[in-house]
Amino acid sequence: MSDQGAFDTNVVTITRFVIEEGRKAKGTGELTTLLNSICTAVKAISCAVRKAGIAHLYGIAGSTNVTGDQVKKLDILSNDLVINMIKSSFTSCVLISEENEKAIIIEPEQRGKYIVCFDPLDGSSNIDCLVSIGTIFAIYRKTTDDEPCERDALQPGRNLVAAGYALYGSATMMVISTGQGVNGFMLDPSIGEFILVDRDVRIKKRGKIFSLNEGYAKYFEPAVLEYLQKKKFPEDGTEPYNARYIGSMVADVHRTLMYGGIFLYPGNVKSPDGKLRLLYEGNPMAYIMEQAGGMASTGLENILDIQPKSIHQRSPVAMGSPEDVLEYVAIYKKHAKK
Repeated sequence: MSDQGAFDTNVVTITRFVIEEGRKAKGTGELTTLLNSICTAVKAISCAVRKAGIAHLYGIAGSTNVTGDQVKKLDILSNDLVINMIKSSFTSCVLISEENEKAIIIEPEQRGKYIVCFDPLDGSSNIDCLVSIGTIFAIYRKTTDDEPCERDALQPGRNLVAAGYALYGSATMMVISTGQGVNGFMLDPSIGEFILVDRDVRIKKRGKIFSLNEGYAKYFEPAVLEYLQKKKFPEDGTEPYNARYIGSMVADVHRTLMYGGIFLYPGNVKSPDGKLRLLYEGNPMAYIMEQAGGMASTGLENILDIQPKSIHQRSPVAMGSPEDVLEYVAIYKKHAKK
């Protein structure tokens, strides 16, 4: 929607899109309200991220979150924004945040039927060097009638109602799925709305990029080393894969979704379950990948099939183009049998 171009008088905003999807599904509108509240939080975070240097919002806040990362000021701001926006939408009963050790149980007068798991600012160690960061969220429906508790969030990814992420890069993008494919929306700052720009995103069957932190190669399992060897020194005459790694999950997964290939954060000798958290990193991203025709696996099982045992549980991750993930899984399972 540029100043020079024709002004579109019939834009598809994220709200309009979700309302239309809800109508088709004969929904109550509660999910639309919830997604709207998340969009509002994302707009505010986007604004804060853009102003971070000027407003002194970056820099260590002096504490460490439950998963051991040092908390930055923007993390705290983003966490508060997401929590407050969701609470005030009257749509959820339990919130799980990377920044909070325990589940947040919503007060009875503000409760709704959804459970939201989120990472308010993923990749925040990259804030100071202006590398893309993001927000990830996963939405479940409460399955029991009893008092809301932490246990309500321990559902496999197959139960997801909706999931998505926001990427604060050269522009602010939101990618969401409500179970009917994947769609991408760009924030138009001139009207303060997310506009549909990528309808029904589909990942390539096979890509030409692998993405992981090879700095940990010393600790990798033999299966991971064998897969990387095949990608870097192919013996079948094909071109080697390109290596791309940003170190911000949202940015790495978004590139994988757009260009194809594979994103890996496997377990290793030091961290057998890897580093990524299942409820608010692994599951929502796996859901988006599968909805776009991709795959997401631990190497032994589909990520969405895992039954979580704790809210900050970690899981190894391999996701992306289906043929690439299948090739990795085949090598991983071969080594697992030894």
